[in-house]
Amino acid sequence: MKAMVYHEYGPPEDVLTLDDIDKPVAGDNQVLIKVHSAGVDPSVWHLVTGLPFLVRIMGFGLLKPRYTIAGWDVAGQVEAVGKNVQQFRPGDEVFGTCRGSFAEYACAAEDKFIAKPSNLTLAQAAAIPVSGLTALQGLRDVAKVQPGQKVLVIGAGGGVGSYAVQIAKAFGTEVTGVCSTAKVDMVRSIGADFVIDYTKDDLSKNGQRYDCIIDTGGRRPLSHLRRVLAPEGTLVGVGGEGGGRWTGGFLGDLIKTFAISPFTSQRLRSMMARTTRADLVVLKDLIEAGKVTPALDRTFPLAEAATAIRYLTDRKVRGKCVITV
Repeated sequence: MKAMVYHEYGPPEDVLTLDDIDKPVAGDNQVLIKVHSAGVDPSVWHLVTGLPFLVRIMGFGLLKPRYTIAGWDVAGQVEAVGKNVQQFRPGDEVFGTCRGSFAEYACAAEDKFIAKPSNLTLAQAAAIPVSGLTALQGLRDVAKVQPGQKVLVIGAGGGVGSYAVQIAKAFGTEVTGVCSTAKVDMVRSIGADFVIDYTKDDLSKNGQRYDCIIDTGGRRPLSHLRRVLAPEGTLVGVGGEGGGRWTGGFLGDLIKTFAISPFTSQRLRSMMARTTRADLVVLKDLIEAGKVTPALDRTFPLAEAATAIRYLTDRKVRGKCVITV
């Protein structure tokens, strides 16, 4: 089968190649997917480049990649199932997460997939898992947002941010999105009550205080964010953007928040999403109810995966982009 593989860390355009490799075989508790589309999110860049170095320490390979096929989000048709699989049969359309989704076929445990939302294409479904789960878990589990609260989403025009705006609205909150000029109209179109163009306005000087801040960028000083956070509000930093080559934004922010948290009534948290079947079902239900829709910018063919990753890291994507196989 064809797959985008890499055998050393480095810039995606230098290390990713389209190669012929063996087709995976489903284990007893696994599902083999014929990939239709695969989402592109920052974790792909982190794993291909091996940056920050914390990624390597977390079990992905110190000197060279432990897993050599790129990709995480996936949507497609079930090709085969293991003998213990109960939920799926060949031909079912599903979405979820797996290692190595930038390929013609991919394999993962049964509980990493659920049936595709009935009102989405497979390309749209591939844009959901990592970004959607991050937004859902950050708002519901970490911030514990309640109806009527004020939520600020920094990076509202990106993958996690576009889901956070819609999910926060579905939870009955007032949402303010922060984005660049080019993404203002898109952020309004997905339901933000207010939009701040960070190229023109300083959010720390607008006089507003927010019960919850979802920061997907990791590029603003913690002190600036605390100025606009309510006295008992929650700041949730997601992902590993910003920061240096060793820890990136995630660990640096985590250390800062642990150091400061005991001395303030504000709740300062960092998080990374986890894939659970139950939360994929929550996202599916929100989508089928018309409360959330993937903001799909554009698609790229499998051979242009490196270009897609560069498009993402250049911060040009409005919502999500996906690879089509």
